[in-house]
Amino acid sequence: MNEGAFRANLVNSSRQSTGKSRMKIWLITCSLVVLMTGAAIACRYWHSGDFHLAYSILAFFLSVNLLACYWEICLLLRIATIEERRQHWDTLRSNSRVSPALEFLTMSVPLRQVFSPRVWADLWSVYSLYDASYADKKTYGFNVDIANGVVTPLLSLVLLGTITIPFLPARVAGILGVALFWQWIYVTSVYILSFYTAGRYRLISRREILLYIWTPNLFWILLPIFGFYVSVRLVLEGSYAVLGLS
Repeated sequence: MNEGAFRANLVNSSRQSTGKSRMKIWLITCSLVVLMTGAAIACRYWHSGDFHLAYSILAFFLSVNLLACYWEICLLLRIATIEERRQHWDTLRSNSRVSPALEFLTMSVPLRQVFSPRVWADLWSVYSLYDASYADKKTYGFNVDIANGVVTPLLSLVLLGTITIPFLPARVAGILGVALFWQWIYVTSVYILSFYTAGRYRLISRREILLYIWTPNLFWILLPIFGFYVSVRLVLEGSYAVLGLS
């Protein structure tokens, strides 16, 4: 892509973003998480008539994970697109010195394409600039993420449902929570270790490591640690009292 074509593409994107039927990627992401979390909290309030911080934290995390699971399914289905688009984003970064991550987040897409796998494949194309394992089916990062996307959505929904309006015994919910939250802690920790043992940290700046490796992955360690604690309480106490439910 030459400089003139690149600038023309930016101008075209800017014009498109003004359309009423389009929305920026960052706003789509935030809106979906807010809608899912808000719906869960509203159901909890309708059932118990109160707001509980520990519950709200878990509802937020599980909602984020459900959205991430969809992204991970797109990773599985669109690996060829990801490899192709990675070249596009790499060229953009080389020619313009703009941040591909920022450019992606501020990109506008038609509302009818909000759930298009091709749109969300671009997320992985951008992320693969910071960790190339997401453009390689033979790596730990690629496979552990698609495993999360395939295995955990239904279990996450069951856990979110039963801590909102209990339909499982507290100990059963706790056992499910222990299993889910522990695997998130473990696989994320191993992913960070693999990032360093494979030497991929040498390929990007310290700022990029902090923003794109540590920040998102700490989210998947720290909140699951809290979820693990709550789940253990559910098992030991045999009640939902830790979540403010009798």
